[in-house]
Order: sequence, then C-alpha cells, then structure tokens
Amino acid sequence: MGLHEASHYLCEEDETVCGLCTHHCRIKPGRIGRCGVRQNIEGTLYSLVYGELVAEHLDPIEKKPLFHVLPGSQSLSISTMGCNFKCQHCQNHSISQVLGFSTAELKGRKVSAAQVVDSAKKNSCRSISYTYVEPTVFYEFAYDCARIASESNLKNIFVSNGYLSEQASREISPYLDAINIDVKSYRNDFYKQICGARLQPVLDNVRLMKELGVWVEVTTLVIPGLNDSEDELAGLASFLAAVDPMIPWHVSAFYPTYKMTDRFPTPSETLVKAAQIGRDAGLMFVYEGNSPGGGGENTSCPSCGEVVISRHGFSVRDNRLVDGCCPACESSLPGIWS
Repeated sequence: MGLHEASHYLCEEDETVCGLCTHHCRIKPGRIGRCGVRQNIEGTLYSLVYGELVAEHLDPIEKKPLFHVLPGSQSLSISTMGCNFKCQHCQNHSISQVLGFSTAELKGRKVSAAQVVDSAKKNSCRSISYTYVEPTVFYEFAYDCARIASESNLKNIFVSNGYLSEQASREISPYLDAINIDVKSYRNDFYKQICGARLQPVLDNVRLMKELGVWVEVTTLVIPGLNDSEDELAGLASFLAAVDPMIPWHVSAFYPTYKMTDRFPTPSETLVKAAQIGRDAGLMFVYEGNSPGGGGENTSCPSCGEVVISRHGFSVRDNRLVDGCCPACESSLPGIWS
C-alpha cells in the first residue's frame, strides 16, 4: 500500500500528464501534482496514498448529505490525504491541503480494499462513502473498494467537488451508486479565486453523472457576501432544474473556518431565501443544511405535499415511504430507497 502506479495518465516527452481530474497536471520527474499525492517517479506516475487511510468513520448517510439514498442507514466513510482544490473555507484542511508534505507525512493506517469492505459489513453499513477530501485523489483505491463492495451488495458513494475527468467518471460509474457534487458557486471567478479551479467542469459532471445513471444530489455552501446573491442562486437553481428538476439541492450554512474566519455564519433567513429560490426555479427537493430544527430538512411528496420523511440534523425521525412511494397518494419518489 502507499506507493501504487496511477491510472489514467500519459507519458509525453519528459513529463507525465495525469488524466484523473480536469486539471490534467503535467508533472515532471520527481515533481508532484496539484493534489499533493501523485508523483512522477522516473517517468511513471504513482499514487502516494493507496490504502493509506487517515479517516475511517461510521456516519449517517444524511451527513454526506444524501437524503434520497437509504435514509437512516450507516455509511462507512473513508479518506486518505490530499485534494485537487485549494478551498479557503475547507473544514478538512488538515488532511486535504498537503502539498509540500513529505511522503512520510502522507501515511495513514494501511488497509486493503477487501478490509474496507469487510469493515463495512461487520458494522452493518449499507454503503461506503469516499469522502472528507476529494475522492478523485485516491481514485485507484476507491475504484478497487467499489468493485468489491458492489459484489457484496453494498452501495458506493462519492462526496465530490465534481472535478473528475470524463474518462474517470465513465470508468467508475458502473460501480458508483450515488454522488453528492459540491457546486460551490455559479461564478467562475469564485472557483478561480477561492478554490483554484474552474466552474464548467463541475457543471459538466453534474450532467454526465445523471446521464450515466448515478444518483446525483448537489450541495452549495452559502457564504455571506461571496455566493449568496439572489441572481447567482437563481442561476444555479435554474441550471440544476434544466438538468433534472428531481435533483435534490442542499443549500447549507457556512461557519467560519480555515482561511475564512473573518466571515459571519450564514443567517437562517438566507437559507430560507435560497431554498425558496430553488423551488421557484422548479426544483422539487430543496433542503436547508447545517441549520436543524426549522423543517427545511424534511422530504415532502411533490405530488400531494405530504411530509414523507421528517429529519432533525442527521437523524431521521420518521420515514413513511412505502417501497419508495408516498403513503397518501402512492406517487413514486425518486431515489435509492432499498
């Protein structure tokens, strides 16, 4: 474990070109890509974190957040170090922002893909979530885990910034059941200045994952003064509704962290406004995240308005769905319910 030849790369003259995400890093011998965990060693590109877990927890699936996938179930959540984004508000920056770390510092608990799946089964989890940092940076290990998990009837979930390359997305899609894509803003300048990335590849992956049959939910962390204008929220909501009005959209509250400790938390009224903007754009399922207790986390039937799943925070209080259908009008709700 640890040093493992990368997938999806090309050798061009004196450098390797990584094809796992849309940065397409060109990496000279001895150098490391933007993610901090992929290195060109004498013309071969290696992952430095294969099987090196620095986080392994049992989480409610609602924490991902995924509200239309096996409600109330537990998901084994795993992560290595590294990330291909440089988000100034990253809550997991201690394990994501590792460029410049030594190889020794990237080490975690060594495990095999089979051991991860066994752990999920022993803990009565119904899924494995590749999360906390961008799972693309430990793609090879996630892919191996996902294949074995699928054989054991476990669901596989990516919690992602949506920057996978099309090739990587297509390869893993047969084993990927659901993805929560963090669409951080509907402005390219936000992505460039705050995340060190671009908007368009993220939007492209929302469409692509839907086309590939992966269940998609989207999260937007609403940051006061940065991405909370009505025009921007309406633009993003309209984009999602055009892809599929059944995509659940989680508008979540920001809390000061990392390099953004100078900003105030998101007011609850801002989330209420954002949620209404989403519904006005035609989205059927809009949720207010990181702000429990106001009813904005409940799932209602779009046909009759009946509350079919009530939640508080990451807890399901009542799930009234019957085989994925509303008990009042018998309409089928989209999602992965069994």
